[in-house]
Amino acid sequence: MPTFSEEFESWDKSVWNDHIWYERSNPTKNYAVENGALKIWPQRDANGEFFNRTLDTDGKFKQLYGYFEMEAKLPRGKGVWPAFWLLAHPDEKRRPEIDIMEAYPAGEGWGYTDKQGMQRPNVYGTTVWIGDGQEATPHMHEAHIDLSAGFHKYAVKWEPNKHTFYFDGKPVHVVEGIAMKEPMYLLLDLWYGSAAGNPDDTTPTGKGNAFEVNYVRAWQFRHREKR
Repeated sequence: MPTFSEEFESWDKSVWNDHIWYERSNPTKNYAVENGALKIWPQRDANGEFFNRTLDTDGKFKQLYGYFEMEAKLPRGKGVWPAFWLLAHPDEKRRPEIDIMEAYPAGEGWGYTDKQGMQRPNVYGTTVWIGDGQEATPHMHEAHIDLSAGFHKYAVKWEPNKHTFYFDGKPVHVVEGIAMKEPMYLLLDLWYGSAAGNPDDTTPTGKGNAFEVNYVRAWQFRHREKR
């Protein structure tokens, strides 16, 4: 049954925060809701630096188990690192999370280098983090299409001992035998660095290169209630 539906008809402060709990909100505006979609775009702040932007439902919506889906188009350019994920932070040391989509620069030069040294374009990551720095079977899904050229669906079906990740409605990765017992909240972000490298003057800025999200939705299994 549906438990959460954000169609981005307007910006709702009662549902979304504009920064993750351990960072301050950067006053430079680099997100907006326009024409039924959320846009988060690369931007330099008043100090001339690229900065992280996280929009999340921490303290406003969380859920244990269910199906979580986003439809989005990814930005492109060196250093950009968009993601859609679930997180709980019950204490300082243990922060379990589920990375539904964690991508690196789309289009030219986009992807990652595998263990054989081959560049894999049009790839995004899915990961289950148990907490305390532990991860379970991280996976890179090769989509074979430019994820910045159009909208695609990214989802996870989270069951008590199983996580099934989906791309455009088709399963692409399964993690079994991992019990995640904390309700988690939703996060959409545009960060920089990691395998994406550092942004520079070649990184396109502004709304024309946005992480553009049509919707975020969640469903709960009928035998469990939202928490």
